[in-house]
This record gives sequence, C-alpha cells and structure tokens, in this order.
Amino acid sequence: MNGKLTKSLDTLALAVGFFLFFGIMVSGDLRHVIGVAMNAVLGWLPAILPFHVVLFAMAAITGLYASLIQKYTMDWDFLKNQQEKMRNLQAAMKEAQLSGDKGKLQQLQTEQMKMVSEQGKMMQMQFKPMLYIGIVSIPLFMWAYLYIAQHHLTMTFPFWGTHGVSEVVLGPVIYWFYWYFICSIPVSQIIRKALDIGSMS
Repeated sequence: MNGKLTKSLDTLALAVGFFLFFGIMVSGDLRHVIGVAMNAVLGWLPAILPFHVVLFAMAAITGLYASLIQKYTMDWDFLKNQQEKMRNLQAAMKEAQLSGDKGKLQQLQTEQMKMVSEQGKMMQMQFKPMLYIGIVSIPLFMWAYLYIAQHHLTMTFPFWGTHGVSEVVLGPVIYWFYWYFICSIPVSQIIRKALDIGSMS
C-alpha cells in the first residue's frame, strides 16, 4: 500500500512539475496566475525586508530544495562510475590513436557506441529532478517577475552603481536575476558540501 501511494505521489509530482515547466513557456496567462497566487503567500516579505534580501532568501530556499531533491533522486554512484568509464575510454582511445592501433581503436569505438544508451539514462536521471525542483522554483520566480513588474525597484552594486532591477546587465540577463544567481552559487555550494551531494571525485 505504501509503495503504491509513494508511486502515485511521485507520478503526481512529476506531472505537476512537467505542467509548470512547459506551461510557463507557452502561456503568459499561466505565468500571471501563478504570480498572483504566490503574491498572496509572499507579498508581505518586501514590506519587512529589502528586496535584495528577499532574493537572497529565494536563493537559499531553492538551493536547499534543489540539493535535497538531487540527493535523494539521483544515483550518484552510477554517475560517478559513468564518468570514470568515459574518462578511461577517452584515455584508451587517445593512446590507441597515438600508437596507430586501428584494431584497438575500432574496438574502443564500439564500446563508446554501447555507452550511448547509458548516456541516455544519465540524461533521464538528471531531467527528473528538474521537474521536482520546478514545483518550488517556478512559482517563486513567477512571483518575483510579477512583483518587479508592479514596483519600481533599484539595487546598488559595487563598482556599477544603482540600477533598476529589471534593467539588462548583459544579453538577456537582468540585474535582479544576476543578483539571485550570485547569491545562489555560494549558498548551493555550502548546502551541497554539508549534505555531501554530488561528490564525483
């Protein structure tokens, strides 16, 4: 019974993640609805905290959630073994090329083709956590986009001065997302180190 319930909840979570992940790409209305719904939950935060602190809190929440999801949904031993196999295979192919051993090189190329299916398994393993992570991260981002669109917000950056958070830093990157990204890197690294996640050495 518990196994069936767990599988059902897993399927439901993946369906919700899939819906959010692809739904926001095609529907502006969905993005707005999610943002409005989340504003009822988070709208009070900017009233008591500077917006750059709110973004830091978002980075901490999504970093913790994503790290926990990756820790318990990904087979890190399998990924480590695949990485080691690929590294050894590439080294052996390089050696065969340098020595001119065409027979050995052909054999190694055959082994490389066999690893394609395992690479597909790796991609599937890495895609599944993205759907779980989207359940939390997508609503948070939709709220941030909505809130920023409704308020004139600025942030002061060292050496760069004061800029509107929706202004462009470079290419498609805007200031508030740049700040979120800068915050998320150390937070995620600390969390992953504390939880011993993703050590491939």
